[in-house]
Amino acid sequence: MTEVTDRTVETAGADLGEVIRALRRQADLSQRQLAERAGVPQPTLARIESGRVADPRFRTVERLVRAARGEMAFGTPSVTPAVIEPTPVPHDDMRDMAGRRYPAHLDVWPVYEPRDWPGAWWAAWYRLPPERYPLPLPPAAYELNRRYRDNRRWGAEIRRTARVRRVVGGDLPSVCWRYVAELPDGQLVGELRAHERSPHLEDGEWDPALPEREMALDGVLVDPRHRRLGLGRRLVTALVTEMREAGIDDAAAIAEDAGIELLLACGFAIEARRPAALRLGRPGRLTYR
Repeated sequence: MTEVTDRTVETAGADLGEVIRALRRQADLSQRQLAERAGVPQPTLARIESGRVADPRFRTVERLVRAARGEMAFGTPSVTPAVIEPTPVPHDDMRDMAGRRYPAHLDVWPVYEPRDWPGAWWAAWYRLPPERYPLPLPPAAYELNRRYRDNRRWGAEIRRTARVRRVVGGDLPSVCWRYVAELPDGQLVGELRAHERSPHLEDGEWDPALPEREMALDGVLVDPRHRRLGLGRRLVTALVTEMREAGIDDAAAIAEDAGIELLLACGFAIEARRPAALRLGRPGRLTYR
């Protein structure tokens, strides 16, 4: 039977410092915050995370793990408990100008140009060559606002887990194409509808220069809370990929505002001719956009 004493902790196949850092990131706590919750001196926590403590006290590690909302698991060689590994810190390989690691609980990203750095307030108005930057760019940046971090991680989870699929069968006609974006729990957060048509019907006569079939994009809808996460682009990309596999190379769409930017990003191009924009509604109604 594996013996665990109250003096030391042995980690098999894992670095204790990395585990504590991963737990701290999962709990979104700084070193100081975790140390205060656990009743452990912050310098002690820093030494454990950096690997400078070879045999930390078991009680110390237990306090840190529980303060980070983790659990301690024990087992024998024949019966090993199931352990869920915490998500590692994605920026652990990055260092600041002094060679130090960035705080584990923050989301750190590299800075390649001024717009990557929130501190470059001048980047939105000026296009300067690097030699004329008023401030030197740091190697990386991060956001201290916790609400921003929560939204950023929520968005990353939606991008990772959302699934785009085509809906077929049922009462849907064969010439109608429908795609949906769904979350793992089945929640519908986006939808695209399109239909096949003959371009010859537009001019009322057959033209050998026109393809036999083309796609007409009826609309792309994304739940307001889940916009700007790339779901609309994934829906359009799924349609374009599958219609080309079916031998349909052309697609037509009418869009406005953000819809134009979405379709341009998906490879559409603006045509010189444009039909009139019509709206059905109450007479004399004013619409503000």
